Amino acid sequence: MSRDARDDAQLEQLGREIVDCRRCPRLVAWRELVAREKRAAFADQEYWGRPIPGFGDPGARVMILGLAPAAHGANRTGRVFTGDRSGDFLFAALHRTGFANQPVSVHAGDGLRLCDVWITAAVRCAPPANKPTPAERDTCLPYALRELELLPDVRVIVCLGAFAWDAALRILAASGVAVPRPRPRFGHGAELALPGAPRLLGCFHPSQQNTFTGKLSAPMIDTVLARARAIAGLGPPAEGQGSTDLATCSPRIGPGS
Repeated sequence: MSRDARDDAQLEQLGREIVDCRRCPRLVAWRELVAREKRAAFADQEYWGRPIPGFGDPGARVMILGLAPAAHGANRTGRVFTGDRSGDFLFAALHRTGFANQPVSVHAGDGLRLCDVWITAAVRCAPPANKPTPAERDTCLPYALRELELLPDVRVIVCLGAFAWDAALRILAASGVAVPRPRPRFGHGAELALPGAPRLLGCFHPSQQNTFTGKLSAPMIDTVLARARAIAGLGPPAEGQGSTDLATCSPRIGPGS
């Protein structure tokens, strides 16, 4: 489906709405407290301290859905999965599988560009103990639903962890998709194809706990991302080429664009 300037303008407007959101008092208080007190290693940096919009290629055929921003990662840098160990692992995999032009995501102006993928989160503010409440999840989910509506080329949603899998099911149900009950369970490599909806693909979350213990390895996440490419009809990246050909990418939307 072709896009025009109005589509991208709507995505950018949605991003601004997300950044200005103050709907969850507990999350607002926590994200701003972290931004004031900071971690010692980042004491000289100005924290973002606001909700995190999605970002990537507005023509994406793959959406990656995470849980929430990290307190000293995206809550500091202003870009999802940027500036923490989870992002280090994820973007290295995206580079190896042809979705990113570089294997690192350090800050919003670091030159990162994505092709055929949009990265977002179910909850947009860093939650205490990385655990949003059900009410906070439900308050935030309409943002992801609107993103999906503004990304009509998406064919597969890679769900990073059980929380994201459940959130994706809720998003699809809210969009009018008939989601079976009991709801299909999350698992690494799990797939769910429902009529009229992007296919869901499960992947263990690239948290330090999962990657340091070997629950999620580089070959495991690469296999999931390669499967996402196949489902989306993208085909494998060029042999021996980890990064994507940026000449084929649509303009980037989001922080650092």
